[in-house]
Amino acid sequence: MFSNVPISSLALPCDKMPDIHHLQAVPEHLSLSDLDDFSSKKDLVLVNREGRPVSWIPFERLTTFLFHRLIEVSAQYEALLESVDDAVTVVDKKENITGWNSGAERLYHYVEKDADDQPITHFFKKDALILMSVLHDGKKVNRKYNQPAPNVHVLINCHPIILGKQIIGAISVERNINDIVKLNESLSSTSAYIQHLESRLNNDQKNMPFHKIKGRSPALHTSIKLAKKVASTEASVLLTGESGVGKELFAQAIHQSSNRSAHPFVAINCGAIPANLFESELFGYTSGAFTGAAKEGKTGKMDAAKGGTLFLDEIGEMPMELQVKLLRVLQDNKFYRVGGNRPIPMNTRIIAATNRDLEQMIAQGQFRADLYYRLNVVSIRIPSLRERIEDIPELVQIYMKRFALKYKKRVPVLDPEVMVRFIQYPWPGNIRELSNTLERLIILSEKNRITKHLLPEAFYKDEKVNQKNEPALVQARSQKITEVSDKVKIRDALQRTYGNKAAAARLLGISRATLYNYLKKYFPNGIQILGKNTR
Repeated sequence: MFSNVPISSLALPCDKMPDIHHLQAVPEHLSLSDLDDFSSKKDLVLVNREGRPVSWIPFERLTTFLFHRLIEVSAQYEALLESVDDAVTVVDKKENITGWNSGAERLYHYVEKDADDQPITHFFKKDALILMSVLHDGKKVNRKYNQPAPNVHVLINCHPIILGKQIIGAISVERNINDIVKLNESLSSTSAYIQHLESRLNNDQKNMPFHKIKGRSPALHTSIKLAKKVASTEASVLLTGESGVGKELFAQAIHQSSNRSAHPFVAINCGAIPANLFESELFGYTSGAFTGAAKEGKTGKMDAAKGGTLFLDEIGEMPMELQVKLLRVLQDNKFYRVGGNRPIPMNTRIIAATNRDLEQMIAQGQFRADLYYRLNVVSIRIPSLRERIEDIPELVQIYMKRFALKYKKRVPVLDPEVMVRFIQYPWPGNIRELSNTLERLIILSEKNRITKHLLPEAFYKDEKVNQKNEPALVQARSQKITEVSDKVKIRDALQRTYGNKAAAARLLGISRATLYNYLKKYFPNGIQILGKNTR
């Protein structure tokens, strides 16, 4: 700044200096900022360290220089104010506005000529002005939220203007955050609306217990239809199917559709509990029933499910000695806690599930036939995923959206070849494996895309080993795979070309006539593309 200009830069040689007795002597090393008193209006003589005159400055020369520099600084000050998009306000120590840029005009709708040299309190309430507190206490403020006027929200930086040790004014820079505040209010409103919709959806879902079972394949719907029919009865149900097909999901849906839905659904995994603890887990125990037992005893799963449903998962893993006791409970409708002699009435529906062949286990003496017939009043077989491959595209979309939400990512685009591999893959782990695979792919996906290179190694293994033992099944399945994969490719091509059939045909490498034949064959009722039905 000009205040650091050495005064020697304005000096003239001593040969033109007037009588030294009419001059004010100052050290030659001073700068303009050191000259704080011009009241004498005398010319200056610059002296060295020995006190000898070395040069002089006429008072008129000094004031002319300062005047021109003042004009330059004023222009720089105005340019600085207007180069800032934010609202800049400057006040003097009397609280009058001395600076008001176009950003302030836009924010507060007062033009500079109306605001200039006016008390700032003419335009704002004093208690809403952070600028006033900074002017009086001298404490800086950085990035503080403020609402200086109705419907005006800002982040403010405010500093005092200090000359020497005196506060002579204050300056504020305010960033308009009205859009952010409105967006936040809109998000809050939207969030409340979403919560309302979720509440309604939860209520609707209570009235549609089978809504969580996704899929439209005939095999799955046969199972659902039978489950709905048996739900309203008190009959024991045996759910069979491979691991991961969703047996517990069926059990929960049956419970929620039954007259016991207001009471607990309690699940117990018969394969996860050690044999020596199984009886106490299922029936509970009394105080002092065995070493290490809790003094107050413990309620078992059978008691916890009173009035509701007890789901016995992996029933094929239940020890033989427990099978006898469970059979007796089912026959007598009462049970005893371990260590107890008081019968407890049983008011619980039993749903059992297994991934094993119980009839074969009976033949091998590993499962009691009488218990099997007690549990198997109604048997519902849940199809494996490879038996309903037409459901895979829908399930893939459901899990992609679920895990994208979980990991706060956009739902990625799935390459058509990945979907084809999904359809061709045998899915030994069924729905559980599909869910885990998609969670992995969402985590690993980059640039909002899932490509075949992200697939686990299992998807590249040769599947001919399975075909040797099941040639007829595989042939039928291969035909189904071809149909489903063709559907996937056609749907994807139409979506990528926004329903343009000519462009979709070129993308697929077929003629337009062939595409129309495929559409008639696979989509006789039309296909939904971007919300419109295309035929």
